[in-house]
Amino acid sequence: MEVCYQLPVLPLDRPVPKHVLGRRGAICLTSSPILFGGPAPRQLSKRRGAISYDSSDQTALYIRMLGMSASHPRTDAVRSEAEQPVRSVLSFQKNLHSSHYSRNHTHATHHTLDQEYIGQAKTFIPLCSFFLDTGKSLVDLTLHLFIDYGLIKLFRLDLLKLRQFLVMVHEAYRRQNPYHNALHAADVTQAMYCYMQEPQLSESLTSCDILLGLLAAATHDLDHPGVNQTFLIKTNHYLASLYQNASVLENHHWKCAVSLLRESGLLSHFPSEDRQNLEERLGSLILATDISRQNEYLSQFRAHLDRADLHLNNSQNRHFILQMALKCADICNPCRPWHISKLWSHKVTDEFFSQGDSEKRQNLDVSILCDRNANTVAKIQIGFISFVVEPLFLEWARFSDTPLSQIMLGHMTSNKYKWTHLPQEDLRESTQSTSSKTLPQGGLGP
Repeated sequence: MEVCYQLPVLPLDRPVPKHVLGRRGAICLTSSPILFGGPAPRQLSKRRGAISYDSSDQTALYIRMLGMSASHPRTDAVRSEAEQPVRSVLSFQKNLHSSHYSRNHTHATHHTLDQEYIGQAKTFIPLCSFFLDTGKSLVDLTLHLFIDYGLIKLFRLDLLKLRQFLVMVHEAYRRQNPYHNALHAADVTQAMYCYMQEPQLSESLTSCDILLGLLAAATHDLDHPGVNQTFLIKTNHYLASLYQNASVLENHHWKCAVSLLRESGLLSHFPSEDRQNLEERLGSLILATDISRQNEYLSQFRAHLDRADLHLNNSQNRHFILQMALKCADICNPCRPWHISKLWSHKVTDEFFSQGDSEKRQNLDVSILCDRNANTVAKIQIGFISFVVEPLFLEWARFSDTPLSQIMLGHMTSNKYKWTHLPQEDLRESTQSTSSKTLPQGGLGP
């Protein structure tokens, strides 16, 4: 048993409720919901993996029983190392390449989240396919990946601060958005993981690269308002003025991510210069997702591939590939199996049409793709695949010619054909029903 977070001890002034005594994995004596991100202390008793004791006091003791201790190689990842000196992140750079997790992940070494830590979801990441049926899928998945990659131990992260940060990230996504919500962020994080596992990347990325890749994927659309940049500009939104009409949403997502990192104190033990460097690199990744700069990045990518000068032992080249990987992850839905891709397509169209309806109410010109009377889901998807997705993923397959890339291209070609040729009744999906439907996150693989 170890104390993972130093807080004052509460006296047990009343017995632990019997209905929580059967919870497994940890004991939690707490009244502070922020430790676990629950909206109310009473909800802690619903958590699997913990015994919860509630009190009206505003102090708490969090004790984790390391039941997975001796047999689990990642036990040390939960230990608090606050009393140890923290080396500069920049000083890691010489060591990261030898210590980073470039190992091949085998099915035998993976556990579902239920076995690993949280016990709230069913995931099979080695298959690049999973279905998360919990409202905190982004939190569960990202935490699992941090543990799996050994980032908690390597960067000496406080486990509770990490979970608090991830819960804050989850809550910063607007649930009312049909598409740009926390589930989309989890979907992109899963795809980013798959791309970072591709041979060229897994053999080259440092742990700092992996940390940035996961943070960027999880936070890349933070506080998305459900409308595009054009809408913000023509409505004179304060964000458009703040960022001078340039990458308005992406700048906002980045600044929100930095704000939550600082508020949570997750990286507070880093030297200030290293922390600033990480924040800037995080911004560079998130800003790369600006769809209005798609051709700019694609042209650079194509030119690099034509010259064969992408050497991943070079940190700048690795960062550029992380940018391209995140761009791919952000728009990879047409590369997923049809039944998943179709659902995502309807959700994003819901959001487009909702913006168009708002523009009509305000007597504004309706933005392209947002007029429900002039567009269909099929029409939008055919254009999106043809002019945005296909050019990007063809170049990605040139860079990473792997079975996964070929599977994605196969799904993309098949989905484009179905949007083009299937009868309308097979393509139609009530936009009302998809807005509230629980959306499975489909694998990039079969």
